[in-house]
Amino acid sequence: MLKVSVIVWIMLGTVLAGIAMIVVMMTPSLTGQEMKNIPYAVLVGFILAMPLSYMVAKQIGGAREG
Repeated sequence: MLKVSVIVWIMLGTVLAGIAMIVVMMTPSLTGQEMKNIPYAVLVGFILAMPLSYMVAKQIGGAREG
C-alpha cells in the first residue's frame, strides 16, 4: 500500500500545489507578493496531499480485496 500511496501522492501533490499556486496568483491581495507566497502555497499543497493520498491508497487496496 505504501507504493500506491507514494504514486498517488506524487500526482495529487502536483495537482494541489498547482491549484494553490493559481489561487495565490489570482487573489488580488496577494498579487504584490507572489514570489514570497507561491513557495508556501506549493508546500501546503504537497503536505495536504499526504493524508489524502493515504486515504485514496486505502480505498484502492480495499477495492482490490473485495
